Amino acid sequence: MTVVSGLALGIDGAAHEGALSGYAHSGWSTVAVVGTGLDRVYPRAHLDLAHRIAERGVLISEYPLGTAPHSANFPKRNRIISGLCKATLVVEAALKSGSLITARMAVEQGKDVFAIPGSIHSPQARGCHALIKQGAKLVESAQDILDELPATSSPSSDGSVGAGSSVAAPSVELSSLELGLLNALGFEPTSLDMLQQRSGMDTATLQALLMGLELSGWVARLPGGKFQQLGRA
Repeated sequence: MTVVSGLALGIDGAAHEGALSGYAHSGWSTVAVVGTGLDRVYPRAHLDLAHRIAERGVLISEYPLGTAPHSANFPKRNRIISGLCKATLVVEAALKSGSLITARMAVEQGKDVFAIPGSIHSPQARGCHALIKQGAKLVESAQDILDELPATSSPSSDGSVGAGSSVAAPSVELSSLELGLLNALGFEPTSLDMLQQRSGMDTATLQALLMGLELSGWVARLPGGKFQQLGRA
């Protein structure tokens, strides 16, 4: 499965990085549809990422070489992103955002649209909630998408291809303390101080448990010293 996105900061960059990280063992790749000439990289922070995509994937632009990053170009290129794909996943979106433009174009092109819900208090989740109200499929895991797409396949350990392979959740057995910490964490990014207030644990115990949960794939460490749960037993 190929991941197509727009090389922007945030979700786009994470999507490309995720696809590239699996390249060595799967051969899966990624496509970046950019709003500049191919001799320009915007944002500049993604210069290295763009070079790695050029080596292991594809960079696409409808604009001639030398085209600068004009704001009007980026919403226009979204029709190419949705057009290249079987389906579009919206991870975060405000009510007025380029992600919703892409979702609308996907619908017009007869493609499936998926959306990840978020907190009702988050402005960046309202666009996703609007899409779900309009009929987009609610996504909680990669398997929710794989179940909907026909002829989805993934490589097995011997290099062969099997249809409908699932993505397994971590199978590590958790202690009662770890389960209690996951319950206190919930599914929103949370600071260490807030976790300490919720759990009542001392700092040393809390950090040790978080480290274990991070190593076993249950918790992700985010920028700004926050933590987010990835799964639940």
